[in-house]
Amino acid sequence: MPSTAKTPQEYIDELSPDRKEAVSKIREVILANLPEGYTEVIAYGMLGYVVPHSLYPKGYHCDPKLPLGFMNLGSQKNFIALHHMGVYGDKNLLDWFVGEYPKHCKTKLDMGKGCIRFKKMEDIPYQLIGELAAKITPQQWIETYERVFNR
Repeated sequence: MPSTAKTPQEYIDELSPDRKEAVSKIREVILANLPEGYTEVIAYGMLGYVVPHSLYPKGYHCDPKLPLGFMNLGSQKNFIALHHMGVYGDKNLLDWFVGEYPKHCKTKLDMGKGCIRFKKMEDIPYQLIGELAAKITPQQWIETYERVFNR
């Protein structure tokens, strides 16, 4: 069930102690590495990192009132989910991430199209998440988004 938190800190505060520690650390890594221009919000009941309307007035094509989403971080029932639209929209970035993952983790990569799932809190690749967060500027994401979705 998605969170009803209104702020990132409210979201963190409502997590169980083990999840609070892991999600907080992932959040810190993302915020330390995310290129300038993204904004942290609550989106879809999770922590969200978006391109604000001030940089991309068109917004998200399915609902232009929403800013253009880029990453989300959420605590689900059986895992922590990191949704990264860049790996979904850019095959080179996906290939880089899939190739790098085994260098940082002992566990097998559990991933959907753009959702990376972490089931073992002790095996979260924080450094790799930071590197991934740093890879795409808001302008690069806008260009990829417009190319992929023919905007």
